[in-house]
Amino acid sequence: MNSQILNQLIIKRVASLLLYKAPSSPHAYTSIVIHICRSTTENRSGILIQIVYRSVIMGSLKAVLKHPDDFYPLLKLKMAAKKAEKQIPAEPHWGFCYSMLHKVSRSFSLVIQQLNPELRDAVCIFYLVLRALDTVEDDTSIDTDIKVPILIAFHQHIYDHDWHFACGTKEYKILMDQFHHVAAAFLELKKGYQGAIEDITMRMGAGMAKFIRKEVETIDDYDEYCHYVAGLVGLGLSKLFHASGTEILFPDSMSNSMGLFLQKTNIIRDYLEDINEIPKSRMFWPREIWSKYVNKLEDLKYEENSEKAIQCLNDMVTNALVHIEDCLKYMSDLRDPAIFRFCAIPQIMAIGTLALCYNNIQVFRGVVKMRRGLTAKVIDRTRTMGDVYQAFYDFSSMLKSKVDMCDPNATTTITRIEAAQKICKDSGAINKRKSYIVKTEPSYSPALIAFLFIIMAILYAYAYANRQNKIKVTL
Repeated sequence: MNSQILNQLIIKRVASLLLYKAPSSPHAYTSIVIHICRSTTENRSGILIQIVYRSVIMGSLKAVLKHPDDFYPLLKLKMAAKKAEKQIPAEPHWGFCYSMLHKVSRSFSLVIQQLNPELRDAVCIFYLVLRALDTVEDDTSIDTDIKVPILIAFHQHIYDHDWHFACGTKEYKILMDQFHHVAAAFLELKKGYQGAIEDITMRMGAGMAKFIRKEVETIDDYDEYCHYVAGLVGLGLSKLFHASGTEILFPDSMSNSMGLFLQKTNIIRDYLEDINEIPKSRMFWPREIWSKYVNKLEDLKYEENSEKAIQCLNDMVTNALVHIEDCLKYMSDLRDPAIFRFCAIPQIMAIGTLALCYNNIQVFRGVVKMRRGLTAKVIDRTRTMGDVYQAFYDFSSMLKSKVDMCDPNATTTITRIEAAQKICKDSGAINKRKSYIVKTEPSYSPALIAFLFIIMAILYAYAYANRQNKIKVTL
């Protein structure tokens, strides 16, 4: 048999075992090790070993030992990412767009792959256009007199093959420098998609321009700002879904809530990054909330204000919880399974992130986010509305367990959590699925530890053998 075909068969056999047959006993681990050993001996390229190594062992060994059931979702996610990388279109402008999408948002680039090709292209371009617009808004080094006209006219630039603007850093700078690729792809979309993207871009640019010169003072200002930068994304996506012929046109209020729930989560989580922005702080928390606790927004990051900072943080999280009912209703009315997953996964990530942030001083000290394994589980498990109800119930329960009744907003927080939990309970779908929340601290599985050490030994032997072969070739 051709060695290449043999290699592929071996990899498929072992990958199938790894992906779809989760080990429940030491015997299952042993079976996997045997297959891996065979694939290492027979398959000189060692592709599977590399995937396992990079997915789990490099930087994730401790996390996997602590949460053994993260292993398979992580591996599946890694393989899905590899597959997505290989599906980059051949045309230069589309190739640029999908490559850039993968660079600026790996999780989004994975979820978007599930949409049908026509809608996927439209959503890809919609995302990149708004990401470019956001890059202009985010760049605090651009003078206001230059920035505002660009934001207002941005919807016109998407029709211009030659337009580009130097701003942003890293991947975002490349996006802005080579924006003509995005414009070229945009002009190949159907008119219905083009119209929806242009309309949302125009409204978002105008809203961003408004808040360049206006601070977020009241809660109404906060909701208005979030509407411009995220609620309009929800409206735009609803229009694209409708234009594809797969979904009804949802009410603006529900579409808006889908965006606001995500945006408010990001604003809460990114407090420290935004307040430390150079050359100028970016402040999105409304004065109406933070002024109840400190004199200046930046005071929240100082250790002496920790108690007030926590109270302010909990106030912000409680404000975000008001959107859950609309979000659950929106998702329950979706008909297309791919669109459902596309919408549901980020919403579950948001409620999970809020649960982590609530009552957590680390929001003012560093980065708070869901671990990679839990993210992989969300992506892997989210298939039906029942999965969404279970996830929202689990994470809201986690948040509820952290509420201190001495907190100034505790009663409101509990009321909003229980309202969300009632919707989940009334669905009749919860407690029929595996929970995301581990009630007790997991112990390290001896079988898993042995399994990982064997893999490490195989890796060492494999690397050593390759090194010896290279030395022989050199000699």
